[in-house]
Amino acid sequence: MPDLQSLLKTYFGHSEFRPLQHEIIQQILNGEDALVLMPTGGGKSVCYQLPALVFQGITVVISPLISLMKDQVDAALSNGIPAAYLNSTLTAEESRRVEAKLRTGEIKLLYCAPERFALPHFRDFLKTLPIKLFAVDEAHCISEWGHDFRADYRTLNLLKKEFSSVPIVALTATATEQVADDIVEQLGIPDVKRFISSFNRQNLNYRVERKASAFSKLVNWVNKFKGESVIVYCFSRKETDSVAEKLCNLGFNARPYHAGLQPEDRSQNQTDFINDKVDIITATIAFGMGIDKPDVRLVVHYSLPKTIEGYFQETGRAGRDGLESECVLFYGAGDQFNQKYFIEQIEDPLQKEKRYEQLNQMVGYCELKKCRRKQLLNYFGENLDQDNCEGCDVCLKTESYFNAAEVSQKILQVINETGGRFGGSHIISILLGRNQKKIRELSHNELASYGSVTNYDKGALSQILANLVDDNYIKRETGMYPTLSLVEKGYGLLNSMHAGEVTELRMDEPEVEIAPAKVKISAKGEKASRKTKIKSNLDYNQDLFERFRVLRKSLATKYRVPPYVVASDKTLIEMAHYLPQNTAELLDINGFGEVKVKRYGKVFIEMINNHS
Repeated sequence: MPDLQSLLKTYFGHSEFRPLQHEIIQQILNGEDALVLMPTGGGKSVCYQLPALVFQGITVVISPLISLMKDQVDAALSNGIPAAYLNSTLTAEESRRVEAKLRTGEIKLLYCAPERFALPHFRDFLKTLPIKLFAVDEAHCISEWGHDFRADYRTLNLLKKEFSSVPIVALTATATEQVADDIVEQLGIPDVKRFISSFNRQNLNYRVERKASAFSKLVNWVNKFKGESVIVYCFSRKETDSVAEKLCNLGFNARPYHAGLQPEDRSQNQTDFINDKVDIITATIAFGMGIDKPDVRLVVHYSLPKTIEGYFQETGRAGRDGLESECVLFYGAGDQFNQKYFIEQIEDPLQKEKRYEQLNQMVGYCELKKCRRKQLLNYFGENLDQDNCEGCDVCLKTESYFNAAEVSQKILQVINETGGRFGGSHIISILLGRNQKKIRELSHNELASYGSVTNYDKGALSQILANLVDDNYIKRETGMYPTLSLVEKGYGLLNSMHAGEVTELRMDEPEVEIAPAKVKISAKGEKASRKTKIKSNLDYNQDLFERFRVLRKSLATKYRVPPYVVASDKTLIEMAHYLPQNTAELLDINGFGEVKVKRYGKVFIEMINNHS
């Protein structure tokens, strides 16, 4: 049996396996299928790349993003793994060269897209090769229940039909139990062993902020991370272009990324971002980004994501190197109407119902003042035992509970008086005493509760209402205009309040909108002095770390790879802390395997020795 620990250090530079990696690799080496559910940054690629080194044959990786394949191959080659890809970006001659190397055994790891696998002549070609493993990356794309369904993935049901003796490992960072069941059914591996890692990304901080003055808030956030890598997700192409332009006008280095750009412009923007030539990418949430960059420090959702799965995957692009990073979501009630418009265009009633349910889940996440991390983990079937996650806006805030009995009674009373036939917006408008035509026509301005709330705004009332829904006092229907109605528990509470039996109902203090702090940014064209904001448990020399970053960029240009392929920020921090003086000591640094030490080690050691 090969020494897996030694291979891990030699090729990947890691001294220890991450949770479940060793078990998954053993399962694959035994020739067995596997389903791997592991969050972004959990180390999925090692699970099939290390077996590829052991097998006397070829591992085929099916990946949905052509834009990502080159980076994946560059990273594998940089680790000393013979890898290549076959996709539409290659010329016929380049493709023939790759095919020739596959036949002679010079390549152990082959990346291709599902569209290529669907071609009969390509599958016939694969049958002439010693294929030892199929790795299906982003496996949730095969499920119609997933957030990113791609029809081309359905042809992967041919894997077991035409390559019955070859094991399959299906990998995804986001899958509910329903999606996981669909993945294994579609791939024809129903009894496969499932490896489910914790979805808890402890290095990520989750925050939801009211969307009022959103751009000013965005500028505050990106200013905190000046010089770091940032992704801003927007609702539309127009918003993507607008936010990028406004950031550039303020002196930030930002570019847009969406399907409406010319392919060469989109590709260039992504390449510049990966190569640290651009700090900020603004992107549509509808378009897969294919970003494998481990040092993204801030992910902002400028608009409401479509689904919890999509949101979790997009926030997962932050802090893949394990260093502390921020995930900020701006939420405004208007975002719902943008999404509802598109949901209404769906003709299939089941799909429409599903999308409304997903929207309600996303809205609930934003409006509930409950631990964000717990909400996310619960969605994926995982419990968080901690009372305080110490990494979300709800758990980090200092406000205490308040007695919500009086305002809750008014909310329940209005819903009851109006017969449970209206949505939250109408109920709140009654409570706030809004002079609206609909309210006057329905004589709802004559209700006793009309205008009875003066100490809360619309946003705060929405949060209190969301808590009453979550605590099962109120039922919220799905649909374009979801109505609110009392359920048995709600009637019981209302009657108890009228009788004076309930005088206290504890809730988290709702958020009240505060004007954003005045923004301070460096003048356009002026290079802000960059102070490292990366949080690490190690006490490291920040000046040396900055010099390492400059050297890393120079090496990346020389070898034509992204800077993170040379070394991650985490690796640079370890070097700036331990100050290795020779090759043997450099091998003890996490992320430096033998291949990388031979290629890049000498210049880093020289810089350390000169510094010392």
